[in-house]
Amino acid sequence: MSPNTPQSMNPTPARVYAGLDIAKASLQLHLADRFHDLPNTPAGHARLVERLRAVPNLQVICEATGGYERDPVAALQAAALPVSVLNPARVRHFARAAGRLAKTDPIDASVLTAYGQAFRPAATPAPTPAQSQLAALVARRLQLQEILVAERPRAQAGPPPELRRRFGQLERQREKQLAKVDALLEQHLQSQSELATKAEKRDAITGVGRITALTVLAEMPQLGQLNRREAAAWAELTPWNRDSGNWKGKRCIGGGRAGVRRGPYMAALTASQFNPSLKAFYDRLRAAGKPAKVALTTVMRKLIVLMNHVLKNPHSALAN
Repeated sequence: MSPNTPQSMNPTPARVYAGLDIAKASLQLHLADRFHDLPNTPAGHARLVERLRAVPNLQVICEATGGYERDPVAALQAAALPVSVLNPARVRHFARAAGRLAKTDPIDASVLTAYGQAFRPAATPAPTPAQSQLAALVARRLQLQEILVAERPRAQAGPPPELRRRFGQLERQREKQLAKVDALLEQHLQSQSELATKAEKRDAITGVGRITALTVLAEMPQLGQLNRREAAAWAELTPWNRDSGNWKGKRCIGGGRAGVRRGPYMAALTASQFNPSLKAFYDRLRAAGKPAKVALTTVMRKLIVLMNHVLKNPHSALAN
C-alpha cells in the first residue's frame, strides 16, 4: 500500500488507558505517566471528565469498590467516555504477578493502567435508569435481610430482660423496612413493563421465586443476550480445571459474583425437588456418584442457562 493512501495518512490512534483508583473521598488518576488527585465529589467528577475529554481514543480502567465507584463511573458514562469496572481480585492478582506488592492509591492507579494495556478489557455498558433503580432496591433488600438474619439468633440467645424488648423493636423496624422495599420493587416493576416481563419469564420457571428472579435481573442485566457458556461464566458457575501431569484436582467455582449465585442457590434447592426435569437431572447426577453440593451447583448452572434461554427465545417452552 502506498504511504500516501488515506488509511496511512490518518491512522487510528492507539487506545490510551487511564487507571482510576477510587476511594470514598478521593480519586487518583494515572494518565500518560502522570498522577492527578481529585475529590470523589460532583465537582471532582466534572474535573475528571474535562481532563479526559481532551484525550482521543481513551478508556478508563477502575475497580468495583463497594459502591464508591458508582457516581464517578456514571459521570464518565454520561460523558460517553468508555470505562471498564473490574473485579478487584483479578487486578490484585495481576499486581502480584507483576511483582507490585506495595499498595498505595498512586500505585493502584498505575496498576490499573497496566492492566488495561495488557488485557484490553471491554467497556462496561451503562445501565439504564430503570436498571440502576432496580439494582439499588435489590441491594437494599439484601442488606435488610442480612441484618435480620444476624439479629434473630442474638435475640433468641436469652439477652437480659432490659435488652429483650429492644431486640424486638429492632426486628419489627427492619421487617417494616423490608416490606416497604418490597412494595417499592413492585411499584418499580409496574412502571417498567420491560423489566416486569423479564422478571415474570424467570419467575415462571419452577423453583425460581420472585426474589430470585429480581436478584438475577438486577445483577445480570446481560442475561438474554449471551450464549449458554457465557451465561454460566458471567455467574461464575463454570468449574475451573486443576490438573497437573497425572494429578487430577477437584473442580471448583468462585469469583466475584456471589450476589448472582446467592439467589440461584436457594432456587436450585427447590428446583432439585419440585421441578420435574431438574429433579430428574439432579437425581441422575447423584446416582452417578456426584456429591450433593456438586450436583446442586450443576442445577444452579442449568437454572442460569435456562433463564438466559427463555429471555432469548420468548416463545420457547419452559422446563417445568
